[in-house]
Amino acid sequence: MSSFLFDRSAVAEHAEIPAVMDAVEQAFAAHARGESVMPAKTYIDLPAYNGDFRSMPAYIDVGDWDAAGVKWVNVHPDNPDRHDLPTVLGMYIYSDPATARPLAVMDGIELTKRRTAAAAGVATDHLAIPEASTLGIIGAGAQSHLQVAAIAAVRPIESITVADRDQQALEQFVDAFSGDFAVTTGSATDAAVCDVLCTLTPVTEPMVSLQDVGPETHINAIGADAPGKQELAVDLLSAATIVIDDYEQCVHSGEINVPWAAGDLGDEDVYAELGALIVGDRAGRQELTGRTVFDSTGLAIQDVAAAHVVYERAKGRTSDTFDFLELDQDT
Repeated sequence: MSSFLFDRSAVAEHAEIPAVMDAVEQAFAAHARGESVMPAKTYIDLPAYNGDFRSMPAYIDVGDWDAAGVKWVNVHPDNPDRHDLPTVLGMYIYSDPATARPLAVMDGIELTKRRTAAAAGVATDHLAIPEASTLGIIGAGAQSHLQVAAIAAVRPIESITVADRDQQALEQFVDAFSGDFAVTTGSATDAAVCDVLCTLTPVTEPMVSLQDVGPETHINAIGADAPGKQELAVDLLSAATIVIDDYEQCVHSGEINVPWAAGDLGDEDVYAELGALIVGDRAGRQELTGRTVFDSTGLAIQDVAAAHVVYERAKGRTSDTFDFLELDQDT
């Protein structure tokens, strides 16, 4: 018995954004129908090392296929300075639900980046105005490049306004996309007025308020992934139609976590989970007006959907660029 072993470049090669978006949309739909199993994320705190481990298991059954797996990831802030390693490392184990055979082990960081962008693309497809042609990006890191690919796959984007304090990141972004779009650099408020806005920063003080955005701007709020983080001001969140990926995760560590804890937002302020829009239980942009926000925390069902894409696209190929992890069947 053998399992594929996919490094970061192999994951990137096979996890093409449109394919991952399709799989992620199916995963959200399965979750909304109750055809998934997604236990809460578990943590192992390691105060002696100023870090932690996190496990994210999931199973989904979309009808035509099903999949199971678990992501094992960490956050060790001291890694770059003390060990010359990234703060976040991660691996994904993708298994056959019928036999529990581990079909593949793959880089979890690249997988996470791509499923995150895919979820934003799916949300944009359901929440942005159909004619959206301008895209704002706040935070020009690696995730921003994938966000462009996802948003442009579902809307006729013509121009992009990008904001970041890191000049090198801005230059890399402009170089990457100026051949395909009209790209300009500016402030966060310059980006916020666009038809679609993606916020991709780890800030704890809101940087976009109601007066900054357009009357029908759709916002993918990606940066808040821990308690205390918040990119959007309360006046904007209160005025917008808020769609979340998962209730428990969003109130704990998503974009709405700070105003939720303060009592400024409550259940009545959340329109729906994204899966409800996908299966038709709640209406999307076809019946909504005004500003919309997708609060994205990242779910284990997205990881397993993206891993399914990688495995299915790679398994039939005979290229020797893939290594194999040989497993002893007697152990």
